[in-house]
Amino acid sequence: MQANTLTLHALMLASLATVSVAHAASAPQVTAGRTIFQNNCASCHTVDAKLSPLAGPGMFGVVGRKAAGIPGFGYSGALAKAGAAGLVWTREELDVFLLDPAKRVPGTTMPVGVPDQKMRTALIDYLASLQGPATAAAPAAAARPADRAGSWDDTQPGKVFHIKPGDLAKPFATESAGNSPRVQARPNGTLPIVMPGFEVSVFAQDADKPRVALRAPNGDVFLAATGAGEVKVLRSKNGDKADTAAVFASGLSRPYGMAFWPSGANPQYLYVAGVNSVVRIPYRNGDLKARGQAEVVIPELSETSGGHTTRTLVFSKDDKTMLLSIGSATNVASDIGPKPPLPLAEWEKKHGVGSAWGVETDRATVMAFDPDGKNRRTYATGLRNCVGLLVYPATGDVMCNVNERDALGDNLPPDYLTRVKQGGFYGWPWYYIGDNEDPRLKGIRPDLKGKTITPDVLLQAHSAPLGMVVYHAPKGAKHAFPKEYEGEVFVALHGSWNRGVRTGYKVARVFMKDGVPTGQYQDFMSGMVISDRDVWGRPAAVEVAADGALLVVDDAGGTVWRIVPKR
Repeated sequence: MQANTLTLHALMLASLATVSVAHAASAPQVTAGRTIFQNNCASCHTVDAKLSPLAGPGMFGVVGRKAAGIPGFGYSGALAKAGAAGLVWTREELDVFLLDPAKRVPGTTMPVGVPDQKMRTALIDYLASLQGPATAAAPAAAARPADRAGSWDDTQPGKVFHIKPGDLAKPFATESAGNSPRVQARPNGTLPIVMPGFEVSVFAQDADKPRVALRAPNGDVFLAATGAGEVKVLRSKNGDKADTAAVFASGLSRPYGMAFWPSGANPQYLYVAGVNSVVRIPYRNGDLKARGQAEVVIPELSETSGGHTTRTLVFSKDDKTMLLSIGSATNVASDIGPKPPLPLAEWEKKHGVGSAWGVETDRATVMAFDPDGKNRRTYATGLRNCVGLLVYPATGDVMCNVNERDALGDNLPPDYLTRVKQGGFYGWPWYYIGDNEDPRLKGIRPDLKGKTITPDVLLQAHSAPLGMVVYHAPKGAKHAFPKEYEGEVFVALHGSWNRGVRTGYKVARVFMKDGVPTGQYQDFMSGMVISDRDVWGRPAAVEVAADGALLVVDDAGGTVWRIVPKR
């Protein structure tokens, strides 16, 4: 069953407290495991049998449970296959899986493992204490007609949206949904639906299901295969499809964001952001394989590595500053306590206005570094999970997408795209979309009211924006988009799990005027949702190819799509 979100949060805390009390005296290891769970796992998994699963399945009763064993939950195909083959979550199997999830179950969507043996043991001790019948995930109830506004069947290429700050729903206007998608194989011959006047085809297939794309100066397309720990490179002779696929670098720690440095025709390095570090790899234009070992530039991004793992990076227009996004460790920092470890003014001087503490120290931020990784400083705060970081070429403005918080209802708060101002505070966790206080943290930071920057473009709540790109047709591009697309921004909307009727699973065009977002966006590519339960694709990244085509990375189907104007 689904609880009201206030009740949901209270039940979760009560469950955790009960386990802690029951085992603290005789099993301090369990208490330590509870802390590890809260810091690394609680943003995706519940531990209460009475609660619906979140983005990940519930962990109550997991030890001894068959893999993919909660009826109705939208497991990845890889984990469902492992369960069908007889995988059971014994303590031993959990230890192997948590060490390296992608190695034990290739293709799993589990974002990061627990490499430390003592931490794994404590975590498994805690999970083993949560014994009883597993949570049953009921499919989301059919929504009332009004609730389908903005959902997958209210989507079609060409439709324009303009969500305004005054349009926000009230907190808890609907129950919070645990509605993860069930990913199916793409129906035979099915293609995404694109804007009239355009056509779509397959540029490349990759079983490792890459998540991020980056075009090199010579036109090669680099892909971050996050789960495989690799960066790959695609080369195309004619532009219509990839003729060559090579592994550029391997053995990386969940590679995600990538950037060439310096900018221009002759970069010297490919920078790659992992879960908790940044490396750079020697590169010369046209290389298909790294010419040297990866050099660690930033050995640690934060003291915690749980929660959001999608680090993106970009260099300033003058190449002198490396900007890096670090998403939050939790949904809304509900367990960090009311005060930082230092006097508030001293804390904010060191970490930035509105910055959270505890497991959220230096999380939900954009950080700045020199290209050698030194001179670390806070650039902006209050960005729950900033992804798709870019610098707008004409203005030098820093921009990003933000995945906003969950469990306030189907339509709250909107995700967003915004320019990121140096020293700016964007609300998380205390406020959202301006001065709207999160009721779960009411009264903790009244001093921040009036200091929150309202973002530029509000996107349908829970759309989960990831990669984005500014459309500029390269010189001499054979498949350049019409002139009205020049300077517009394309955004990959990965799709919802915390909404009763799913939304996203599409690519949107954000309208720009003189380098500034207008607040409006338009569906450009859709058609990847089969039903209220099933999907066959999830756009994760976009990039402009050397011939002007728009490339869309689908990390559910392992496909790179190519969109060009019809001739």
